[in-house]
Amino acid sequence: MIIGVVAGVAVAAVAVLIGLFKLMWRVAEPNEALIISGSNHKTEGLEAGMGFRIVTGRGTLVLPGVQAVRKLSLDLNETELHVDCVTHQGIPLKVRGVVIFKVGDDFVSIANAGRRFLDQQKLMSERVHNVFAGHLRSIVGGLTVEDMIRDREKLTGQTRAACGTEMEKLGLIVDSLQIHEIEDPTGYIQNLAMPHAAAVQRDARIAQAEANRLATEAEQQSFARMAQATRDSEILQAGYQAERDKAGAKARQAGPLADAAARQEVVVQETRVAELEAHRREQQLQADVRKPADAKAYEKRTLAEAERDARISGAEAKAKETELAAAAEATRVKAAASAEAEATKARGTALAASTRATGEAEAAAAQAKGLAEAAAAKAKGLAEAEAIKARAAALAENQEAVVAQQLAENWPEIVKAGASAFGSVDNMVVLNGADGMADMLAKALTMGGTGLGLARQLLASMNQNGQTPNGTSLNGVAAPPPVQKVPVQE
Repeated sequence: MIIGVVAGVAVAAVAVLIGLFKLMWRVAEPNEALIISGSNHKTEGLEAGMGFRIVTGRGTLVLPGVQAVRKLSLDLNETELHVDCVTHQGIPLKVRGVVIFKVGDDFVSIANAGRRFLDQQKLMSERVHNVFAGHLRSIVGGLTVEDMIRDREKLTGQTRAACGTEMEKLGLIVDSLQIHEIEDPTGYIQNLAMPHAAAVQRDARIAQAEANRLATEAEQQSFARMAQATRDSEILQAGYQAERDKAGAKARQAGPLADAAARQEVVVQETRVAELEAHRREQQLQADVRKPADAKAYEKRTLAEAERDARISGAEAKAKETELAAAAEATRVKAAASAEAEATKARGTALAASTRATGEAEAAAAQAKGLAEAAAAKAKGLAEAEAIKARAAALAENQEAVVAQQLAENWPEIVKAGASAFGSVDNMVVLNGADGMADMLAKALTMGGTGLGLARQLLASMNQNGQTPNGTSLNGVAAPPPVQKVPVQE
């Protein structure tokens, strides 16, 4: 039981000791300093017998009732400066700034600050403002507005240097001093800046105008390049379109060109056929007309000469018979030549019409066929001319045969002309019967002989002029007027 009491007393004593320790033990925070007064302690850097002790960053025992413990804040403090100043030029200004300060970390600064602000820590900012305001007015009074504007760091440095000693005595240090604004109620700074502002504005306007000019030039060049690119693109597109159109046109014309080429080949072949046909016709004309005409003319000329030599002294009846035969043969030849000419002309006309109709669609073929027909017509004309020339030459060499032929062809008309004397006789009495009739016929034949001489004169005249007196060519004889029949009474 005694042990229990002893143990309880011991526990109580321990508890009391712990409580007393907690009550006596004080710890300084990192942002504060403990100032312990009530005993004579010697502190580093302080004179002996100051009567207080400074503790920072650690714990210490404090005797309650014997010693007093108070805290001094080591936090940053801030005070704003609103100071009315006058420059060296007499121009009033308002300086706006801020001062950031705190109690120094060394024991001397803490001791100085503790003596001055331990019970008046809230008035610390006001005291600092007053210190800085006085020095700031003094410093601004020795400067010009231009100096303050151009070198604000100089103002800040001089102010900090001027306040440094007093702040050290107060145990304070300045962490930062900033001059925020310098207000000019008179407008001096504004007027001072006007020339520079005008120059800057002028330079800005010039720069802006130059920039606008360069931008406009760049835009115009860009537009020009765009227009050039558009033009080049349109030219290329037009060229490609032209090539496409050309290719399409060629493709569309391929069929017509092939047809035209085929037709051209057909026309060429037809032209060759026409030329061969014309040559064949020319040869045919030579074989059918000219050579037979030449042979017949030669034959007739030879026969006429033979008849003339053999029967020149023969009877006129046989001569006239020969002349009539020659005239009939000439007429037949003329009729055959005329019929052949008409047939050839008709065929040429039909062929020319067909060629002309075809030539309206195919001009080259028409021209070729026309040339072929012209060559054929020319050949035919040459053949006819040669035949006529041959007949004319044959007739020119044997005029007597010509006269005989003409008389033979027109002998009935000559007899009728001789008998025309009896045309007005209504009734004729023939004496001597058959003898009288024979005499009358003999007289009529005598008149025909007289007509033979006249015919020879007419032939000579035709040889000179190429025509008969009444306008009839050598190839024809004008028809005599109709002869009335005379009734003859025996």
